[in-house]
Amino acid sequence: MQINLRQIATIKSPFCELTNMPVQPCGASEIYAHIEFKEEFAEGLKDLEGFSHVYLIYYFHKIEKHQLSVIPFNDTTNTPRGVFSTRTPMHPNSIGLSVVELVDVQNNIVTIKGVDILDGTPLLDIKPYIENFDKIEGEVKNGWMKSSSQEVSAIRSDERFVK
Repeated sequence: MQINLRQIATIKSPFCELTNMPVQPCGASEIYAHIEFKEEFAEGLKDLEGFSHVYLIYYFHKIEKHQLSVIPFNDTTNTPRGVFSTRTPMHPNSIGLSVVELVDVQNNIVTIKGVDILDGTPLLDIKPYIENFDKIEGEVKNGWMKSSSQEVSAIRSDERFVK
């Protein structure tokens, strides 16, 4: 099987260092960024402006190693966790996923809000958030994650996952 992923755009954010960044979009609710799409993909942005939120699928381009066990920023017990039970960037394929607010679409530039992503990050895909499909009804379990959204909003990255 051949996997052929291409960068379709570049995320331009105010975060130029891997440290002292919000670690989840809820910690960056007032942070704006732009996504500059390659001209060859601009036509694909037609009708996107009708959505309030989008999923961003991107590549953690500054991560040079992966780990199968990590201590996530949001774990107040400092317990090593299996990487697949975390949202750390240390996953084997270094793929990131964020839900952000869509602010504007102009030509090949998309403005977003609620961004916890490093400047220059390659975007692999963008998809609309659709409440009728994506909202989870009923009981939701959060595993080891016990931090409140307020606690997560206050957390900033440190040297933990830098090289």
